[in-house]
Parts: sequence; structure tokens; C-alpha cells
Amino acid sequence: MPSIEAFLSRTHIAYLSMEIAVRPEMRSYAGGLGILAGDVARSCADLELPVVFVTLLSRAGYFRQVIAPDGRQLEEPDWWQPERWCVPVNAMVAVEIERKPVWIRPWLYIHTCPHGHQVPILFLDADPDQNGNDDRALTHYLYGGDETYRLKQEIVLGIGGIRVLRALGFDLHTYHLNEGHAALLTLDLLNRWRIPPDERIAGELPYDVAEVRERCAFTTHTPVEAAQDRFPYELFERLLPDFVELDALKRLAGEDRLNMTRLALNLAGYVNGVARRHAEVTKQMYPGYRIHAVTNGVHAGTWTHSAFAKLYSAHWPHWQHEPEILVRALQLAEDEVWQCHERAKESLIEGVKAASGVALDPRIMVVGFARRMTGYKRPLLLFEDLDRLAAIASRRPFQVVLAGKAHPRDAEGKECVRRLNELIGRLRGRITCIFLPNYDMSMAMMLVAGSDLWLNTPLPPLEASGTSGMKAALNGVLNLSVPDGWWIEACIEGVTGWSIGREDDDPKQHASLLYERLENAVLPIYYEDPARWRSMMKQAIANIASYFNSQRMMRRYASEAYLR
Repeated sequence: MPSIEAFLSRTHIAYLSMEIAVRPEMRSYAGGLGILAGDVARSCADLELPVVFVTLLSRAGYFRQVIAPDGRQLEEPDWWQPERWCVPVNAMVAVEIERKPVWIRPWLYIHTCPHGHQVPILFLDADPDQNGNDDRALTHYLYGGDETYRLKQEIVLGIGGIRVLRALGFDLHTYHLNEGHAALLTLDLLNRWRIPPDERIAGELPYDVAEVRERCAFTTHTPVEAAQDRFPYELFERLLPDFVELDALKRLAGEDRLNMTRLALNLAGYVNGVARRHAEVTKQMYPGYRIHAVTNGVHAGTWTHSAFAKLYSAHWPHWQHEPEILVRALQLAEDEVWQCHERAKESLIEGVKAASGVALDPRIMVVGFARRMTGYKRPLLLFEDLDRLAAIASRRPFQVVLAGKAHPRDAEGKECVRRLNELIGRLRGRITCIFLPNYDMSMAMMLVAGSDLWLNTPLPPLEASGTSGMKAALNGVLNLSVPDGWWIEACIEGVTGWSIGREDDDPKQHASLLYERLENAVLPIYYEDPARWRSMMKQAIANIASYFNSQRMMRRYASEAYLR
């Protein structure tokens, strides 16, 4: 493995994220934010972009999900061994927290793309022997602990991250903050651009904010205000006493609480949402800011089943590097596309049998639903009227495979998991429904490729983007989704999939509209018009996979956010 020195002279951009999904065995991710960061890294390597990635080591992972006999979610640590995949870098930096040094050691993972280009990923570890026991656990648990633990983690990521990069010798001109978790990095930059007292102008901030903005880009990911980190200033002052001038910080991050999103908005020269609708919603939440829209994409080579990858390669050898060529998917023979889908479905059936003991019927439609289990995702919407759902299935059968973790402190999300498992039992004998525990990157690959229909039911406008449906489309899987996030841009009704109602519909009607779509459009085409279904699969590949990919996304970031 090359050393970090090999990357110093050719790396000029840092991408900081609380989590990143590099490979399934490295459990340093919780869900969509980390999966996206991993796809960003993979596309940066493909496109030879000069980026270094910084994240937390998270030795205990997010958590391992266990389903109790009564359907409740139980959480266990999900330990992994970084030394199997990473090498420790021979350097450490200290960040003072509560007036004592917390030492941070980086570990290096190198991602190599198919044509050999590499990008470095640094995992920050607070577990060196020099730290006390409490501090050594700071980077163990992803999104764990109370707000003190979380703020300490964000200090490690933002302030520790920029100091590690500096200590290692990186000469960087852009810092890309993936969500607000790394926003404290901007405070370190403020201190570097502090205006001397005799040069200050009354009423102005004591920092050269323009210099900081010139160096920072910020991607916000959630329109859910409760999910945006806010911390009491008393806590900040206790952990980082005298780090920056408090009055100035309140002008940048909010008077009442330290709002990480607002801090990043004020100190980033480029800000974007992750879909057009999300950018609009963010402007409404934070009026007065210029919010660009760079709709998310997924890494085509990672999320395409091997059968489809072989088919695409036979027609377009460079499709992974230039997935826009998949716009020509309409040229593919429908029988070939269906045969690839059958192999992907076989992989799913085998995986479900191994995980649950349940044998899915390959002749029956499989509906896939897998994502973070939380209230606004509405995982229970499909099951709102069990009798109607069962009646639909009695005429044209379907099977449902579900997966997803609820945050340990999300009581509503955990109740969704328990309730889903209860409803699965009530439907036994009428509809085959399976909940697969411990949703992870490997399971996601299997589900998005092998399902026949991908279901998404968020409460608008709370879906920032969503990417699982994009992965499904790479494999010709059709989407049935509420019009929110990315699906507003991707849906061509009856061509690339279906919407559950219209954008201005009352969300209370979504369950009824879902049943109507399933009963009168989706199932009849699947069973009675296979030629149209296969044609729609090609349309999904051509219209969705060709555009909603991370190569396009990173070319946009490179030209608009990094080369300002």
C-alpha cells in the first residue's frame, strides 16, 4: 500500500463526512449519507479528481440490529478491525477539549478504481494510549452517546480533521463539508484569518470571512429541522473555551444555539442541496442564502448486478466510466435484459433464504422497501389497510421484502420496526412479507438489484433526495414512489415507473393512491403485459441510470464547487 506521501503533491481538495461506506466489512457508516460519501470517493478515483477523504473510524460501527421475538429492535456494538483494511499513519495531532489534549491518530485506506487511480481516505481515531478511557471511546460509536459525546465527535471531525491534513502536509484549497457535522472546521479557518484588533472595523466580524468562504463548500442533506445538529453555547464554551469569539460565533451560527447548518451556510462560498426540490425547501428554511441544486447520483459500477454489468460491458466497454452511455439502453434486446433480471432475482432469493429461511417464489413479483426506519419515511404506509392489501394480493400476488435500522434513540422509528414485524405475522398465509435484520451495504446491493418493484413512501417534502431507487434503476428495477426528492426529476409516468399521486395531493390520501397504483397499473402490466414491463425496464435504465449517477454528480462538483 502506498504511503500518504504519494498523495500530497497531487491532492488539493478535502471531503469531510461523519460516515463513509467504503466496503461492507468496514462498518463506518449508518445509511444514505455514508453510502453517498463512498460513491463520491469511488467516482473521484474514476475521474482522477484530487480529493482526500476524512471521516471517523467508528470501530463499533453504527450498531448491529437484532430483532427480538416480539419484533422489537435490539442494538449491539458492531465491531470491526481497522488493521485488516487500513494502515495507521505515523502521525498524531491533539485537539484541546475541556482544556486537555485529545490525541487523534489517522488510519489510511486507499481506494483503487478499475483503471488503477487511487484516492486516500483518512479515518480519525481517538483511541491512542495517550488518551484517557473516556476520550479513547470518542470515535468508537457512530452517532452514539448524548449531545456532549456528539459535539466532541464533531470537534474531532472538523477541527481534528483539518489539523491532521495540515500536519500530514496536504496543501488544500477547498474543504467540502458533507452535511453540517464537519462545520467546526470553519472555526479553525476563522482563527487563521483573524483580523488584528487595530485593523478591525466597528460592527464587523473580527475575522476575514471572505477568505474562509473562498475555501469551503457545503452540501446539506436534510430538510428535517430536528435532524440538523444544534448545541447549547454553554456546552460549546465548556468543551472549547476561548476557541473563537462567542459574539461572532452567535452571529454566524444562531443567537440561541450553535446551529451547525447555519454555521456552514454562512461560511461556505458554495452551498447545494441534493435535489432540485430539496434546494427549494432549503431556501424556504434559510431564506437569503444562495442554494444550488446538485441532484445526487450513485456509483454505477458498484450498484449494478454482475449480470447487468456483463451485458453493459458487451455493448459499451467504458460504461462504468461514462454511464451516460446507458442512454442507449433502448437498443438492448428485451430478452437479454429479462435474463439479467432473473439472475439478479435469483441472487436475492438465495440471500433471503440464507438470512431468513423463507423461500420466495421466483414467479411472483417482489416489492422491495429498504431504508432508514424513521417516521417521515412512512414504512407502514403500505400496510395501512391490511384487508385491501390482501385483497389485491389475492387477485395478483406479490411478495414484500423489507429492511432498515431505526436510530437507537428514535422511538417512533423503533416502533415502526416492531409494528412491521407484527403486521408481517398478521399477513402470514395471505402475503409473504419478510423483514431482514441488520440492513447494510451488502444487503442493499442484493435488494436493489433483485426486486421487481422498488417502493418509496416518504412524507413530502421531507425526502431530501433518496438514492436507493437510482440503484434499482441501474438494474432495470421499476420505481413506485411518492413524488418527492429525486423522483420528481426522474419519473416519466408509466415509462420509468409510477408516482403515488401528484405533488399537491393530500398525504393522507397516499395509502389509497398507493393501492390504486399497485392494483390497476403495476400488477396488471407485470403479469399480463410482460413486453411492456420489459420495455419499461429499458426505459428506466436509459432515462435514470444514464443521468442519476455519481460520475455526473462529481463532474458538477468539480466544475462548480471546486474550481470557483
